[in-house]
Amino acid sequence: MSKLVKLLVAVTLVPLFAFSINAGTLNGITLPDAAQVGNSTLLLNGMGLRTKYLVKVYVAGLYLPQKSSDANAILKGDSPKRLVMHFVRDVSKSQIADGFSEGFEKNSPDAAKTLKPDVDRFLAALDSVSDGQEMIFTYVPGAGTTLTIAGHDKLTIAGHPFSELLFSVWLGPKPPNTSLKSGLLGQ
Repeated sequence: MSKLVKLLVAVTLVPLFAFSINAGTLNGITLPDAAQVGNSTLLLNGMGLRTKYLVKVYVAGLYLPQKSSDANAILKGDSPKRLVMHFVRDVSKSQIADGFSEGFEKNSPDAAKTLKPDVDRFLAALDSVSDGQEMIFTYVPGAGTTLTIAGHDKLTIAGHPFSELLFSVWLGPKPPNTSLKSGLLGQ
């Protein structure tokens, strides 16, 4: 190969490799390409924007052991996962709790009833968030689902069923926005 062809190939491929290692950015919010959860490295599967009545609420990022666009497999899979909600406006505790209650009822009403004590503990642990703060949900098999708000662990709920219920809010049949679900699934 001539030096010119090698140079052209290098100039073409370097930006592609650089793009694949950069963090994800959506609506001016950047999330890292990977997150360390216990002994597992999770990859940023996708990002989506939550809007309500045309108002931007948060940018979410879904982290998985390997990328997937199969919502059902992600929900049913007993493997580590994380969802980061980066808020782009202030949201009250009651607004957040109402949103989760609605999401549980729309996507997994039977599980919400079965897991009512866990749902009640989860809703009670929620706090108001300010623009720029993050709410993080991390599921680890054998340990459960941990809620972290603004860098503070609030509670952990044991078992895979609660994780499935929680992640169904975004990945179930009736997500807050279809574009949010598509973005999280990398579509």
